[in-house]
Amino acid sequence: MWSYEMTNSRGGGMPFQKVQPEKLSQSVVRQIELLILRGILRPGERLPSERELSDKLGVSRPSLREAVADLQDRGLLTSKAGAGIYVADVLGSAFSPALTKLFAAHDEAVFDYIAFRRDMEGLAAERAATHGSDTDLKVIGAIFAKMEAAHAKRNPADEAGLDAEFHLAIIEASHNVIMLHMMRSMYQLLREGVFYNRQIMFKQRTTRSDLLDQHRAINDALQARNAAGARAAVERHLDYVEAALSAQVRAERNEAIAQQRFEHERTR
Repeated sequence: MWSYEMTNSRGGGMPFQKVQPEKLSQSVVRQIELLILRGILRPGERLPSERELSDKLGVSRPSLREAVADLQDRGLLTSKAGAGIYVADVLGSAFSPALTKLFAAHDEAVFDYIAFRRDMEGLAAERAATHGSDTDLKVIGAIFAKMEAAHAKRNPADEAGLDAEFHLAIIEASHNVIMLHMMRSMYQLLREGVFYNRQIMFKQRTTRSDLLDQHRAINDALQARNAAGARAAVERHLDYVEAALSAQVRAERNEAIAQQRFEHERTR
């Protein structure tokens, strides 16, 4: 046991400071920050009304206003006149407009994008099978069930939209916040058609059936917590996407050449 003298003599220079009570507004700031960081609150999502949010958090409205003002100053929240407070579009600045246009103008960016997704999403699926909670896997399974239901519809728009949700749910289940925000940003560019038109992939009935089977294989491996199987299924799926897009690029190039020949023949 230490003697009083030893404790006293050694403790004099120790780096302890008096504990300061944390302001309520700072507790609110940290809670909302974590919800944004973990991807639970998403860009563009509207927060509950001031009254509802202060009740949920158990703080006064002045404390809540102070927290919201702090988060707005730091660009995490934004207000829309008469519409409320929203999570800011924190993904918007991930790529500059000039770089986005450059991606859209060159085929090699498309194929590099697919290769990047294959690596990142394969890793995410492996992590989701290992680290995802039972609830994470239920979310993935529920989205896949919606994909199956949407598959019966003639219009592929819903199925194409659920495809992105399915992949992002796997990334969320990997519980890596850096990967989550980076891949959400990448998917935003995909939704905007920067890399390729996703609707084209879902137009052909046979392609839609192939894609559904691939997503089923990914989901089955995840539900079985088969990490290696989930990664392999994601990689097979993205190999298929790459091959389909490569064929599309080749067909478009061939058609352009055929059009030139046709025009030339017509004018001879």
